[in-house]
Amino acid sequence: MTRQTVSSSLDAMSIDRSGLAELTVGATVVRRQIPGTELFVHPLALGCNAFGWTANGETSTAILDVHRDLGGNFLDTADSFAAGRSEVIIGGWLRSRRARAETIVATKIGHNLDNPGLSQRSIVGAVEASLARLGTDYLDLLYFHFDDKSVALEESLVAVDTLVRAGKVRHLAASNFSAERLMQARVLSALGLPKFVAVETPYNLVHRTELEPSIAVAAGAQNLGLMPGFALAHGFLAGAYRTKADAAGTARGQLARVYVNRRSLRVLAVVDRIAAAHSVPPATIALAWLLARPDVVAPIAGAGQPDHVASLLAAASIRLGRTDLADLDRVSTV
Repeated sequence: MTRQTVSSSLDAMSIDRSGLAELTVGATVVRRQIPGTELFVHPLALGCNAFGWTANGETSTAILDVHRDLGGNFLDTADSFAAGRSEVIIGGWLRSRRARAETIVATKIGHNLDNPGLSQRSIVGAVEASLARLGTDYLDLLYFHFDDKSVALEESLVAVDTLVRAGKVRHLAASNFSAERLMQARVLSALGLPKFVAVETPYNLVHRTELEPSIAVAAGAQNLGLMPGFALAHGFLAGAYRTKADAAGTARGQLARVYVNRRSLRVLAVVDRIAAAHSVPPATIALAWLLARPDVVAPIAGAGQPDHVASLLAAASIRLGRTDLADLDRVSTV
């Protein structure tokens, strides 16, 4: 995996959570190249699904500011997040901060009710709508949000080919695709159609089976960059929900509630122990474990508040020892 070292322009930062500012500010930022592209991204993709949902416009803008100031440059959104409101917020931020050229923007299509599915018509309509909401004339990375088996994959790829040739899409990626469909896409790309350069799938310390081993093998065979989704298990691996009561009363807590069980709490206990040894929050360790996995380019994790961002980006500065990695592997595969 090719990497690019970028010097941080910041000398000081008002944010200081357990020394995280020291890990992210004033140090070099090592960016990872998405295979088969010219895109170099920070090894943490900021998930923007909370924008316009659990985070209002003002909070979302502040999160984006901190993310950029700490060296982040990779945003992950979708046309269905808050019915497109996430893209609108990001677009407003890109314009007001004049940050488009320095920001890698990834969005997903297929779930928006105005342009559902992956037919040629829906893909073109969805991309045009996303471009308008984001206030840009190109997307760095376009994801198929899911595998629409009601449409021939060739039709979907032909539609993207038209958009690539028009300069509206730079690269294509897959989200929630099976290993078999990834291999089918590879065959079609050999005929000259756009190829997937990355695949997003749910993957974290308490949810490993969806990626391992089949999707990981298919991704490795095709040199696809892995983008683990739900990298913190809806906040559970950040330590936010340790009891069923903790998970009650909020939308995100309800999603994390499924992980509040004996097995997952054993995993969190090991994460807590290693986090304490490194003097960082649990989220940093959970993400650092992902970054040590083969073919992983950038886990996707969101922040509900600006002061949560540093713990996410700090994962790129943590080097877990062999014992740490072995302990995490062992407890998460039981």
